[in-house]
Amino acid sequence: MTTTPAIRPYRPDDRDALDDICIRTAHNGQDSRPFYADPTIFPVNFAAPYAHLEPELAFVLDDGQGQAVGYVLGTADTPRFVDAFREKWLPLVADRYPEPAGEPRTPDEAMIALLHHPERMIVPEVTAYPAHLHIDLLPPWQGRGYGRALMRTFLAALHGQGVPAVHLCMVTANIPARAFYDRLGFREIDVPDPGPVTYLGRTTGELETL
Repeated sequence: MTTTPAIRPYRPDDRDALDDICIRTAHNGQDSRPFYADPTIFPVNFAAPYAHLEPELAFVLDDGQGQAVGYVLGTADTPRFVDAFREKWLPLVADRYPEPAGEPRTPDEAMIALLHHPERMIVPEVTAYPAHLHIDLLPPWQGRGYGRALMRTFLAALHGQGVPAVHLCMVTANIPARAFYDRLGFREIDVPDPGPVTYLGRTTGELETL
């Protein structure tokens, strides 16, 4: 066990911590629990499937006592991940989160609808950025350089697999997150009618700029 905070590979026993971090940062970077009846839909959409399907690209910030307090995870190949999400992940969780009938009427239903439509992740304008990622840190661990360290670890892992570039999709209203990504060399990708989100991308090389 480490005695100081450090980045390490994800372990299966980190799963509960991963879910907790995701829930506590999912609402524009803030705690989602006051806004959703069942906020467990967030890790089911945006954290757990990556750890399940591509654990080699999941890394956590360990607080020095074995507890994960932040993570970065993602996929090297978005179209391949979408296929695996539908074929291997969705059958594991669909019964718990049945697809809403008709247009979503609540915030929970809107998130559940995303779960049942993984093809939403395939956006033609980001084809040159085949990988994508999600990164989250609990508030006490933000602004201390750990997010940068997590990102550097993830980009290096992608680079080692020969993946040239990565993208992410963020809620446009999350201004602090946008400032963080801008500092790390991400640049906006022009996607027509993106709704409430913004797409950003960067190469996986040139890590000396991080």
